[in-house]
Amino acid sequence: MATHPREEIEATVARYVKVRAQIDAKEATWDALLPFFTDDVVFNDPAWGRVEGIDAFRTFLEDSMAGLDDWTFPVEFTAVEGDNVIVKWTEVIPGTRPDGRPAVQSGWSRLVYAGGGKFRYEEDVLNMAHVLEDLAVSGWQPTGPMNMPPEKPDRDFSVPAA
Repeated sequence: MATHPREEIEATVARYVKVRAQIDAKEATWDALLPFFTDDVVFNDPAWGRVEGIDAFRTFLEDSMAGLDDWTFPVEFTAVEGDNVIVKWTEVIPGTRPDGRPAVQSGWSRLVYAGGGKFRYEEDVLNMAHVLEDLAVSGWQPTGPMNMPPEKPDRDFSVPAA
């Protein structure tokens, strides 16, 4: 059930997608997404797990994206259902697979809108086995120092009560 006007959500999603495109074009950095999230945001990443709070989310963005400066994550489409937003994107790793196909993976994000131009929850879904296969065969090398995800990330994907 929607608790916020669809037009408000769609306008926020349009701004969010525009910033994502600026990040891919190297016109902005990942922290440019922080204004789209509440102070108590919960973010779930397929490798890094659950991150709670805007400061932890900021640290996650810095740590998880280190060394991936040449990757892009273009958005294919968005969908809105009530306060839920789906963002369909791809993860593009420079290089190719042995058969010549690009090293591209399919990804999805679920965001929950909180009002005021902000989301309170995001869960990213990506097949990490496929990503690791692409990394192994594409010849890709980090652009700088990288950080590894935690050995035992928190896998709780529950959406906090509003």
